[in-house]
Order: sequence, then C-alpha cells, then structure tokens
Amino acid sequence: MNRTVSNKKAPARNVRGAALVRGAALVVVMILLLLMTLLGLASLRGTLLEERMGANLLDRSLGFQAAEAALREAEARLDLRPTPAFPVGGCNFGLCAQPVPAVGSLDRWLDPAFVGWVNASVNLGGGAAVQPQYFIEDLGVGTNTPGCDRGGDDVDPGCFSRRFRITARSVAANRGQIILQSNFAP
Repeated sequence: MNRTVSNKKAPARNVRGAALVRGAALVVVMILLLLMTLLGLASLRGTLLEERMGANLLDRSLGFQAAEAALREAEARLDLRPTPAFPVGGCNFGLCAQPVPAVGSLDRWLDPAFVGWVNASVNLGGGAAVQPQYFIEDLGVGTNTPGCDRGGDDVDPGCFSRRFRITARSVAANRGQIILQSNFAP
C-alpha cells in the first residue's frame, strides 16, 4: 500500500461569505412578510368599507319602507267614507288646510318649524328606531284627466274630484331622513 501524501491544504471555508448569504435570506423573508401584511391590511380595509356600505343600504331601505308605509296609512285614512274634515286654516291631527302660496314662504314639509306631522302607527321591527310621520294637505277640487273640462256645456260630472297631497317622512336618530310625496284622489 502505497500512500501518497499530498502537501495540498484543504480549501478553507469562507465563514464570512456564508454569514452574508444567510443575512440576505433574512432580508428577503422580511420584505415578503411586510408585503403580505400590507396585502392583508388592504383586504381588511375593503371588507370594513363593504360592511359600512351594507349597513347604510339597510338603513336607507328601512327608512324608505317606513316612509312608504306612512304614505299608505295616510291614503287609507283618506279612503274612509266620509272623507275626514279638514281645518279652514293650519293643521289639525295631520290634516292641513289648502296651502297658501306666499312670496318667500317654504312648503310645509321644508319648514323646520312645522309641527303638523303625525306619527304613523307603523312598526317595521328589526330594532331600528325609525319613526315614520305624515301629514295630508287639501288641494281642493281638480280634474281627473287632462282636458276633461274642455267639453263645453257637456262636462262629465266625473271629470272633477277632490285632491290631496300626502307628505310622509321617516326619521331616525343620527340617520338621514327620507321624504316621499304623493297626490291622491279618493
């Protein structure tokens, strides 16, 4: 057995280079972790925005349904026979006299000092604090169809009927209010 002995030294390991490679991997992993955190926060923000939008849509829908229910309640009140008696001036229990147009005056429903609103007996449930209200204005007698009064002496008696304007609103604490109006002829 011949052994050859070589005088070559085994290559020395570069300890310093290996430490730098391990340090680069740490930096890459930290950057990837930061990017994933930012993506997670962005998706969370989008989810919260969608939740708020859904809650606002629900509030708006409940408010609209409450105002519509108050409108229907007022129409049912006008469909009673005989038609309720309206006051000569002002408002009484949600029934208001004919509006008198005056220069610079607001419609009743626009006037913040107006107190003729009547609470509707509608309860939508769902825990929402929505209180629908309405009032009815007498608009006098009007034509049922356009041009029916142009018949000369032979005007159809069904051409004219009494008209009313119903204004309904839903009011909830710290929420927007929804106002609906309808012209009604019983």
